[in-house]
Amino acid sequence: MSLSEPVLNTSPEVSDEVRKTTCYMCACRCGINVHLKDGKVAYIEGNRDHPVNKGVLCAKGSSGIMQVNAPSRLRAPLKRTGPRGSGEFEEISWDEALELATSWLDPVRKSAPEKLAFFTGRDQSQSFTSFWAQNFGTPNYAAHGGFCSVNMATAGIYTMGGAFWEFGQPDWERTKLFMIFGVAEDHDSNPIKMGLGKLKARGGKVIGVNPIRSGYNAIADEWVGITPGTDGLFISALIHVLLKAGKIDLTYLAQFTNAPCLINATPGSPEEGLLLRDNDDKTLVIDRASGTLQPFDKEGVNPDLAASVDMDGVTHKTVFQHLADQFLSDDFSPEAVAERCGVTAGRIKAIAAELARVAFEEAFEIDQPWTDFRGKRHEKMQGRPVSFHAMRGISAHSNGFQTCRTLHILQILLGTVEVPGGFRFKPPYPKPVEAHPTPHCHSKPDCPLDGPHLGFVRGPADLALKEDGTPARIDKAFTWDNPLSAHGLMHMVISNAHAGDPYKIDTLFLYMANMAWNSSMNTRGVMEMLTDKDENGDYVIPRIIYSDAYSSEMVAYADLILPDATYLERHDCISLLDRPICEADAAADAIRWPVIEPDRDVRGFQSVLVDLGARLKLPGFTNEKGEPLYTDYADYMVNHMRRPGIGPLAGFRGNGTESGRGEVNPNQLERYIENGSFFIEHVPAEATFYKPWNSAYQKWAVDLGFYDKPQPYLFQLYVEPLRRMQLAAEGHGDRQPPDHLRKQIMDHLTPFPVWHPPLEDASVDTEDYPVHALTQRPMAMYHSWGSQNAWLRQIHGRNPLYVPTKIWKENGFEDGDWARVTSVHGEITVPVAHMAGLNENTVWTWNAIGKRKGAWALDEDAPEATKGFLLNHLIHELLPPNGDGLRWSNSDPVTGQAAWFDLRVKVEKVKAPPESQPVFSALKSPVGTGPATVRQKVTS
Repeated sequence: MSLSEPVLNTSPEVSDEVRKTTCYMCACRCGINVHLKDGKVAYIEGNRDHPVNKGVLCAKGSSGIMQVNAPSRLRAPLKRTGPRGSGEFEEISWDEALELATSWLDPVRKSAPEKLAFFTGRDQSQSFTSFWAQNFGTPNYAAHGGFCSVNMATAGIYTMGGAFWEFGQPDWERTKLFMIFGVAEDHDSNPIKMGLGKLKARGGKVIGVNPIRSGYNAIADEWVGITPGTDGLFISALIHVLLKAGKIDLTYLAQFTNAPCLINATPGSPEEGLLLRDNDDKTLVIDRASGTLQPFDKEGVNPDLAASVDMDGVTHKTVFQHLADQFLSDDFSPEAVAERCGVTAGRIKAIAAELARVAFEEAFEIDQPWTDFRGKRHEKMQGRPVSFHAMRGISAHSNGFQTCRTLHILQILLGTVEVPGGFRFKPPYPKPVEAHPTPHCHSKPDCPLDGPHLGFVRGPADLALKEDGTPARIDKAFTWDNPLSAHGLMHMVISNAHAGDPYKIDTLFLYMANMAWNSSMNTRGVMEMLTDKDENGDYVIPRIIYSDAYSSEMVAYADLILPDATYLERHDCISLLDRPICEADAAADAIRWPVIEPDRDVRGFQSVLVDLGARLKLPGFTNEKGEPLYTDYADYMVNHMRRPGIGPLAGFRGNGTESGRGEVNPNQLERYIENGSFFIEHVPAEATFYKPWNSAYQKWAVDLGFYDKPQPYLFQLYVEPLRRMQLAAEGHGDRQPPDHLRKQIMDHLTPFPVWHPPLEDASVDTEDYPVHALTQRPMAMYHSWGSQNAWLRQIHGRNPLYVPTKIWKENGFEDGDWARVTSVHGEITVPVAHMAGLNENTVWTWNAIGKRKGAWALDEDAPEATKGFLLNHLIHELLPPNGDGLRWSNSDPVTGQAAWFDLRVKVEKVKAPPESQPVFSALKSPVGTGPATVRQKVTS
């Protein structure tokens, strides 16, 4: 008998309609195809035409179905009826909610707008939220970057005009050696995974530097299990070896960096350490041919790296000579740093040799002519196939700014930035510091702020200080404590507001910032601050407005809840004015749009801000008659003009064919939707590399509206604004720091990067607390709102404390054991697990898995609440007292970046408690708990 095969439909129809939009499940902003069946989301797949992911989609993206079906979704506006923290609310209408918010905010704006503190989480719409706050008139605005990535972003902007993360990417098609520092798997995961696949397929090598061998580090060809907080010392040793061996790109340094620029060396002068400039304020170099001083950008000039010049009896040497003097010091020899870094001297030398070998012996050229900013025509582009990437692991330390700077200097010395095979900027970057605003802080009643809140300080005159020298901002950003705090200090807002230091506020307005739980240091203390009352029985922080899509821990502590829609139910703008989705070869932006309608009484937060702006009659949101300019956020996205011809969206402007600059196109959103919800404009071939110095790129960038005139610039090995701060600390200038901060400024705000131990190491007895403790996010989760996702919970429903072999054996741990983990601030008791691929003096866990009972619509016995935990309970926003009568911020003294990863602990085996400690009382949930089973069947 013949056998017959069954007829199987291997590609069943899962939908009756497909709508294309942009994912929100992490910061990749991938393109997605949302399959709908009977108006419900049936399936989410990657959009193969999208420039970011090209069809690839991770577990988070696919699980967006469960995000829009989550039982924890808020259902209607809420007004608090019980005490803060009780979770007792009543549902109210949107009219009542907005009238209440207006009644609170309007008097504040008309009397003292700085008494509104408006801070947002990872919302991806910071251009818009900052515009709203600026027109309200409060200086107190920032997003989450101050406790996430400000060291990375700021160090990159000041050094190169851009950084890692959204600012750039490796040349995945050509790089042969890829070195990563402190990279976890939650961020930019699809592009990195795709890039690693290309690199591995070509036989390229990956070196992973991270105390933890997970994710990308687990597939690295070589893993360097470095001691936390010592990356800057390790990189300095690599630079030392390369300089000593002469393995650096001298031509690149001379042509494209400030290495040949001359430094004023007049001892005691108010200009000591500043770069020599001409009357047009251009830095000066010595031309090799003529031996004369010339502006750095003069046509035909060939700068001399080794030159010096005598003026008025003082010798001025080049930046390069000063840099060599610093890094050739024996303090940075591999032998001197090996023990502190946990990396042998021989291995440091071998890695440096491998970097040099690939950069110089495997160099190549591309037959692509281009013209530089000095008018010189080049027939080829020089390729150096070494690239780097770094993330929070080196950023979230109190020495993170200078560590990031050191890494950028390593890249530049090898000549691997903006060249084939190296690190490439994504438009609209690179941008020099001068292309960015300085921070503004002067508020007046019933007036907009005098300029953007955030920016890049050039010197003491740009600090956000009042006339009496006190901080103008509630978070003390842009002060002598942390002058270059380009993202603000969100982690300090609540504690400063509670202390009334530098002043009291009236209303705390937060969006998607879970400050009562995983987004705060000193979690218990923050919850107490939010509920604390003064001697009159009034809350110390009088009013709290909060917007979120889900019933997070922060909801219970607010007085008014404005429920947000989920990402498939609202409009969003991934804008070139903000954090776009560009690739190195193209400018791109994108939208989200309501592919489904909400089944609850919720509104997109950005549309709510538009409504509030109109009710408050804010400039920028109302016309001269006080009438609303925009009906909602979609209307704003299309019709808002930030400056002539420039709006939130760069694509399909004017008649629908104009890019970058152009008049308003009323059909712009429809054109985006037709095109898969994104726009892309490719960089011309001649402009592909050498972007800061390439005349073709500069012209293209002006045409697209990134800036209004060409702005070529030099990479800044020597960061002069830092030296300006030091000069003030030495007593020069009209604006002076307080005496107790002069030494800190001199020690940490150095124009060449220096390394110092993490500040907590100097504040605690490291013999009592010998272990480093870290957190990182898993690939299956991004921020806390992903961990209650029914599909993703199956991957990470609980988190153990991972312990290295050395500590495991010392404590006699066995599977199923628990440990007490103690810091100078607190203690937790948690389950442990053994991990061999871990720095021997480091423990770690996944972040934001642990939940408070009653939040997120989870059962009180959910594993996240009973076995999950946070390291946040062990961290404080202030360093321990050190005997000088001051409590110093637990942050980087340059930028204010929260130093999450400086934590020191001791670990002890204890008897297993019933559940993870500490245990907080259960919150009363405004949405109840979810069903035991979430089931949805899609039939064809």
